[in-house]
Amino acid sequence: MTTASTQKTIKLIVQRQEGPDASSFNEEFEIPYRPNMNVISALMEIQRNPVNAKGNKTTPVCWESNCLEEVCGACSMVINGKPRQACTALIDKLEQPIRIAPMRTFPVVRDVVVDRSQMFESLKKVKAWIPIDGTYDLGPGPRMPEVKRQWAYDLSRCMTCGVCMEACPNVNPTSDFIGPFAISQVRLFNAHPTGEMNKHERIDALMEDGGIAGCGNSQNCVRSCPKEIPLTTSIAEMNKETSMSLFKKWFTN
Repeated sequence: MTTASTQKTIKLIVQRQEGPDASSFNEEFEIPYRPNMNVISALMEIQRNPVNAKGNKTTPVCWESNCLEEVCGACSMVINGKPRQACTALIDKLEQPIRIAPMRTFPVVRDVVVDRSQMFESLKKVKAWIPIDGTYDLGPGPRMPEVKRQWAYDLSRCMTCGVCMEACPNVNPTSDFIGPFAISQVRLFNAHPTGEMNKHERIDALMEDGGIAGCGNSQNCVRSCPKEIPLTTSIAEMNKETSMSLFKKWFTN
């Protein structure tokens, strides 16, 4: 039987911040190991018993989570230097000490909780929705071809998690680039039979400051996306669409 002195433990170093304007600091924790743990369950163990590795009582680490099955995108954080979802970060597959930090692309609220509001503002900017107000019946609409439906489904899996924004070098304090996820959502809603009615508005939004011209083609986004969304393919398609739109404006004006 395993004794307390020989019990396997997990070491975590968490970058903490008490508020948006506070300085960050690292705090180390050592918690009991259990099989099949992920980073969320490790943080829950700290919450249950908020004592750091020095044996001092401390405040529980603040983080966000919801679905715990990589669907909601809430638990995004930087784990061992890589932005990812904490719910699918398995302890057994991580090098220790496990270093946990917030995504620095976004304002820190507290500890590893960040404010991703800029992502939702970007979605508003490109009108990433189907404009049906419900005041009249448009009918069932045309059917989407199966080939198009398949790749559109891949794009629809975006969780607005922010991982692609954290990985993209063009998303930084000196840039107003809206990010790869928003460009991909333009492609998604322009492909929808009803959403296509507002296609030109979304294309025009991508041609404004901070739009598609801000992409530096680093391709970090497609490598880091937890849902394996073909972001660079969407960016290439939207590059073509915006170029065609620009040429049309030149020849018609």
